[in-house]
Amino acid sequence: MIKVGITHGDYNGIGYEVILKMLDDPRMLELCTPVIYGSAKIAAFYRKGMELQQPQQLCQIADAADAKAGACNIVNVIGEDARIEPGQSTKEAGQAAFAALERAVADLRDGKIDALVTAPINKHNIQSELFHFPGHTEYLEASAADGSKALMILCDESVRVALVTTHLPLAKISEAITKDAVLEKLRLFDQSLVKDFGVHKPRIAVLALNPHSGDNGLIGTEEQEVIIPAIEQAQKEKIHAFGPYAADGFFGSGLFKRFDGVLAMYHDQGLAPFKAIAMDNGVNFTAGLPWVRTSPDHGTGYDIAGADKASEASMRSALYMALDVLRHRRNHAEATENPLKPQTPDKPSRGGGGGADGADRKQRSDRKPKPGKDSKETREPKENREPKEAPAQERTAETPAPAPEAPAPAAEPRTSPAETTKIADSQPAAETAKQDNPE
Repeated sequence: MIKVGITHGDYNGIGYEVILKMLDDPRMLELCTPVIYGSAKIAAFYRKGMELQQPQQLCQIADAADAKAGACNIVNVIGEDARIEPGQSTKEAGQAAFAALERAVADLRDGKIDALVTAPINKHNIQSELFHFPGHTEYLEASAADGSKALMILCDESVRVALVTTHLPLAKISEAITKDAVLEKLRLFDQSLVKDFGVHKPRIAVLALNPHSGDNGLIGTEEQEVIIPAIEQAQKEKIHAFGPYAADGFFGSGLFKRFDGVLAMYHDQGLAPFKAIAMDNGVNFTAGLPWVRTSPDHGTGYDIAGADKASEASMRSALYMALDVLRHRRNHAEATENPLKPQTPDKPSRGGGGGADGADRKQRSDRKPKPGKDSKETREPKENREPKEAPAQERTAETPAPAPEAPAPAAEPRTSPAETTKIADSQPAAETAKQDNPE
C-alpha cells in the first residue's frame, strides 16, 4: 500500500478542516495509507466543530515506518501546549508548519513515505533561520541532494500550466526571463509530461511576456530576443514547443485545449486564468524532483478558518494526483529500465547460420549440398569457374557408372568441338536421349 505523507500546514488556517473532510470518506483508505504530520490535539479541536459523516479515529505513531494500513495515522511533530487561534497568523503556527514539513521531507528522503501532500502555509510567519524560502517549491528544490531543478505546475483534468518564474516581484521578472531559463523550463516540462503524466510527444504552448507578444518589438523585445530563440532551440531538441502566444486571449479563446501544457512567464500570468478555470479541483504539483509532492491550489483561508466552510475538493484532487504521478513514474521507470537496442536482422544465407535460429541453421549447414546445388560459401565466382565438361560426364540412374579416368597430363589441351562430337557419339543411346530431353 502506498504511504502518503500529509503536512498540516498553518494550523490556524483551513488545513485540518480540508484534511479531515478528505479522509472522512473511508474509501480513501483503500487507495493509500495516510500519515499526517501535525498534532492529534489540534486535529481533535477542529473535528469537534465539524459535521463529519464517518469520522476517522487517528492512530498516533512515533515513526512513519510504523504506519498501519487501513488507518489514519498521525505523527506528532509539536508539543501539547500549542495555542490554537483560528484565522490568525502567529509565529507559533509558522514554526509548527515548518516542523511538519521538515519531518515529512526527511521521511520522504529516507523512503518511509512514498509521496507528499502539503496543506497551505503562510509564507511570512514560517520564515526563520532554517526556512528562508518564498514557498514549498523552493524549499523542496534546496532539499534535493542531487541538484534537481523544480518546476511548478498547476493542473487539473483539462489544463496544465507551468511557470518560468514563481514567487518573484513583478519588477524583477523581465531580467529573470532569459533564453536559458525558458529553455530549462521547457525541458523540465516536456520530461514531466512524459514521465509524470504519461503523455506521448507532448505539445507545449509558450506564452509571451509583453502584451500582444510585443507587437514585433514595439511594446517589448523579450519575445524576439529571448523567448523565440528558446523555442527554436527546444524544437531542435525535438521538444514540441509553439508560440509565443499573447496571454490575454489564449485562455479565453479556448486555445489552451489544443495543447498538453502551457508555459507561462510569471506567477499571475499563469495562475490567474488557471484558477478561473479550475479553482475547485486545481492542484499544485512540483515537478523535476526525485519525489512526488502535490498541494491544493488555495491558501490558508484565514477568513473561513474554523467555520466548517472550506471545501476539501482541491485537497482530495492533490492526493489523487500524487498517487497517479507516482504510478506513472513507476511505470515509466519499468518501461525504460532495459530498453531494447536497435538490431539489424541478419540475412540468413543458404545453408549458413545466423540470427535467432543460428543453431538450427548451423546444423542444416553441415549437410552435404545436393549435386549441382553448391552453397553460397563454396560457390566459386563465375569468372573463375572451369568450363563444364561435356554432357557425357553426367551420371544418371539409367546409365552405369563410367570407368575411372586416367590421370590427366600436366598440360592437357582443350577438347575441340569435333572431338566432343565423337565422345558424344560413343555414349549409350539411353544417355544421349536423356541429354536431348533434359528434365
